[in-house]
Amino acid sequence: MTAMKAVAAAGAAAMVLVTVAVLDDPARAADAPDVTHYVLDPAKSSLEFAFLQAGAKNKGRFKHFTVSFDFSPANPGASRLDVTVDMNSVDTGDEERDTTLRGTDLFAVAKFPQAHFTASQINKTAAGYEAVGKLTIRGVTRDMRVPFTFRTATENGAAAGYMSGKTSLRRLDYGVGQGDWKATDQVGDEVDVSFALRLTAH
Repeated sequence: MTAMKAVAAAGAAAMVLVTVAVLDDPARAADAPDVTHYVLDPAKSSLEFAFLQAGAKNKGRFKHFTVSFDFSPANPGASRLDVTVDMNSVDTGDEERDTTLRGTDLFAVAKFPQAHFTASQINKTAAGYEAVGKLTIRGVTRDMRVPFTFRTATENGAAAGYMSGKTSLRRLDYGVGQGDWKATDQVGDEVDVSFALRLTAH
């Protein structure tokens, strides 16, 4: 038993030494991505959408949404993006239309008050970046790729980030359009989404 205990003790000591060596190795420490946590500056950010209605292009926006962005430019794979949209805050400039959008056949905000996009994979592209994740609207979740650009700036001694981009989706893929609203002759299926965000580092 004494010999076995000695071997076990030696093994444990070796593991401790290896762990200490790894932690103390500057090269390994340098490999750890430097991730900055950003949150939304809502006063200087916008989330808009465009759609065809009766052959004419219409625009709208969501007045309330949150963004959390953990970003490492040296290692985009260590980054994460999380967006939550208050669907009740939809604003197309027409209160009657907004009430219809909030109704059970479209956004159904009473049952599904939020839309959510989360991406744990951020890829570097020739034009900037691409967030690869899942978008949930009206309880339906689908894969989504969102291209965007991102730049940083120092403003009043604090770090800020600017993210912008656009993508498109089909509303019927998410069940946004029940009953008469399933038809696309009056309201198109494709919806363009654009965003321009100011983020602050925390």
